[in-house]
Amino acid sequence: MEATMKKIYLVGIGMGNIETLTEQARRAIEASELLIGAERMVNAFPDFQGDVCYAISPSKIMDYISEHPKHQAVAVIFSGDVGFFSGAKKLNQSIEEQKQSQFVGQNPAGGFWNEYETEFLPGISSLQYFSAKLKLSWEDTKVVSLHGREDNIMGAVWNHSKVFFLTGGDYSVKKVCQILSENNLEEAIVHVGERLSYLNERILSATAGSLAEEEFDPLAVMLIENEKIIQRSVITHGLNDELFRRGQVPMTKSEIRSISISKLQLRPGDVVYDIGAGTGSVSIEMAFQAYEGSVYAVEFNEEALGLIQQNAEQFGVWNLKVIEGKAPDALADLPVPDRAFIGGSKGNLAEILELLVKKNPKIRVVVNAITLETMAEAISQFQKLGFEDIDIVQIFAAHGKAAGNYHMMLGQNPVFIISGQK
Repeated sequence: MEATMKKIYLVGIGMGNIETLTEQARRAIEASELLIGAERMVNAFPDFQGDVCYAISPSKIMDYISEHPKHQAVAVIFSGDVGFFSGAKKLNQSIEEQKQSQFVGQNPAGGFWNEYETEFLPGISSLQYFSAKLKLSWEDTKVVSLHGREDNIMGAVWNHSKVFFLTGGDYSVKKVCQILSENNLEEAIVHVGERLSYLNERILSATAGSLAEEEFDPLAVMLIENEKIIQRSVITHGLNDELFRRGQVPMTKSEIRSISISKLQLRPGDVVYDIGAGTGSVSIEMAFQAYEGSVYAVEFNEEALGLIQQNAEQFGVWNLKVIEGKAPDALADLPVPDRAFIGGSKGNLAEILELLVKKNPKIRVVVNAITLETMAEAISQFQKLGFEDIDIVQIFAAHGKAAGNYHMMLGQNPVFIISGQK
């Protein structure tokens, strides 16, 4: 790199108090002729000798720099660390895109940015600072940002003994504590850090239940310790049928259940519908797979509804929600699904698929069918609605049964498994 290259330092300044600034970051700011950042952070450097600009968005930052090309060194400051939920990532990407567009002839003005070299300077993140204050190690901590996003709070807490939350938007400390309390975790220990590093910093620890009605500063973080995390020794699907309470309700058998769930290609954070849930056997196994997501078991049969609830409690699946009613009407107010399993449609398959596609044009669906008519209708509707990679499998399973000194195989009804991706 030539010595004449201009510099843009992307600087993590820690919590906001300049005492948490690294010496490397301090030297870079002092060597810069222009300081850019949020007003609260820029004002933390009253002795800065150069020009200042209050800006947060990459476009405004880049516009100001391009309009003032005289500066040989620019410091753009970010709270915490530049590698921890920081705007530094997006700004650097924007600068690199401008450089690349100039090389491919899309934007001749992009050559301006080739005069600059960016450099990341790390700072102390809120996770590091808060963990140190609590005297806790943080290498085993699950990190979740709630700034303008809807993350599965309970998915993180149920599956990790320590979870760090960056609160924001609709998810305040109070709201998170209320969600924990509503899900039987009112005794979980919640550590709250307000205005970290400032003179009026406040750190307190209490149970989620005791903090559910408390108000906190918007500038707050949380670290939750939960001793009730779910421990599973078996992570594969296809649980033994005898483990489920069945009554007189039809149940998707182990082998069919296992293959159907495989065809769904579930991901940890997925929102999944089980339509015509029966005993809830498929719902429960999907809840194990989508352990940071949610499963909605839709059923109208009264006995089946009771069995789903009993089985859910027996297996301890916190993320399974039982929905009483018939599809498609019962699906209308549910969150947008990523995946859907249809084990029973009561003659409404076409309407159900149309609603699923309307709710999510990229949904993946698996249908189980026993009759040729249902199989044919599923394929026809998949094609009509523009599903791709349509796959049809017929599964015939037989189980061994002792007969005196011998064993004989008893066959189950063959089942068609139809899957497709929008």
